[in-house]
Amino acid sequence: MAKRVLTFDLGASSGRAIIATYENSKVTLKEVHRFLNEPVTVNKTLYWDILRLFEEIKKGIIAAKLDGGFDSIGIDTWGVDFGIIDERGDLTSNPVHYRDMRTDNMDTELFEVLPKDKLYSKTGIQIMRINTIFQMYYLSKYQPEKIAGNKKLLFIPDLLAYFLTGEMRTEYTIASTSGLLDAKKRDFDEEILNIIGMNKDMFAPLIEPGEQYGILSEDVAEALGCDRVPVIACATHDTASAVVAVPSEVDDFYYISCGTWSLFGTELKEPVMNKAAQDANITNEGGYDKTIRFLKNIMGLWVFQETCRQWQREGKEIKYDVLDKAAVEAEPFQSLINPDHPMFEPYGDMPKRIKEFCKMTGQKVPETDGEIVRCIYESLAFKYKYTLGSMAEITGHKCDALHMVGGGIKAKPICKFASSACNTTVVTGPVEATAMGNAVVQLISLGEIANLKEARKIIKLSTDLSVYKPENPDEWNKAYEKYLKLLEVK
Repeated sequence: MAKRVLTFDLGASSGRAIIATYENSKVTLKEVHRFLNEPVTVNKTLYWDILRLFEEIKKGIIAAKLDGGFDSIGIDTWGVDFGIIDERGDLTSNPVHYRDMRTDNMDTELFEVLPKDKLYSKTGIQIMRINTIFQMYYLSKYQPEKIAGNKKLLFIPDLLAYFLTGEMRTEYTIASTSGLLDAKKRDFDEEILNIIGMNKDMFAPLIEPGEQYGILSEDVAEALGCDRVPVIACATHDTASAVVAVPSEVDDFYYISCGTWSLFGTELKEPVMNKAAQDANITNEGGYDKTIRFLKNIMGLWVFQETCRQWQREGKEIKYDVLDKAAVEAEPFQSLINPDHPMFEPYGDMPKRIKEFCKMTGQKVPETDGEIVRCIYESLAFKYKYTLGSMAEITGHKCDALHMVGGGIKAKPICKFASSACNTTVVTGPVEATAMGNAVVQLISLGEIANLKEARKIIKLSTDLSVYKPENPDEWNKAYEKYLKLLEVK
């Protein structure tokens, strides 16, 4: 008999409700509801539109019920962001979005009281201004009234699960992105919390991916006309779910979860927090089955996505296949950027910034759409090569094949360029990696799939994989020397 689970995946621009059906040793996915996930600016602060998103989740539940029903629900989002719940159990305000600039320079301010080396030695988390620790330090230092009293912090998927069940829990993979957990003890670090003006009581009990938040509340179930099914804490950090879906049959594999961010990593049993890992600013985040996602956050397709949004604002019609074709036909290695340079992080006119960076670094300034897109794609491929080199040196893992998963693999030139730049075979699929990973964790929890190893075999059988081989690796190696110099640009 088929088992059906409902997955919600909230990405950088949209959210989807997807029914995953498990039957005959395969998982099939069907999108039943899609909705926008766009932040809202009020008085210069960037917020999640969280109550509207909850309404969209309820619409997704209704759509799934009408499609044939479901046996459980799982929600995943990106990490670091959170809502604050007051003493009465009410949300105090809309959660602030990580791209808000309130944390600008907060890392520098925190390091005056908590040295960077000490922070990394405890948490193993990549230093990024968006991290929860810097958001909380801002609140503690400049808006302490917002966290004063008997309040609770819930990360976004935990918050949405609370809305559905009335139960407060903190799922481990999403909490592990915060910079507040001891990576070895797998629990909140009380010394860090004290330094930033918090205490452990602010957090709900930690649960592992695969455990239940609770059952859909009676009020919600009655309002939506559906059964009171369990709400399962899948690997609620979207990258953790995507890594579950990597269809590798070997343990020592490398992956890129390719989307707005490119998450480049490997799966380990224990965190690695030595000086080499810290110098490379590599993160140790929690994964399913007590694994560690040893990975690097790279400013992935955000640069391309914001470029397309700017062109749309200017009245251009965006056709991705046309842009990809133009990029492939453009002259190679003429213009490159460092995708992680701070100037490419904010919203705004991305093509203008790309041109400014190229002019500033004495390169050919890309003019055509194809030249700009090729610049982005080649630059990402070189960042992958750079990151692979760092990780291979630290872990000792060889790269026999690089797995690329997620929506970004629909841009085939990126996959092709990644193979050539890294001089390795690239295997792509599944596209809906996050939803697939979300689903199989629910199915393991329900007793339908035995374990992670079996889940990955099932995902491989359920997915059309593509393979890319390196082309002209010598030319890529030569151009890479030019790229390396750009990483030094401040």
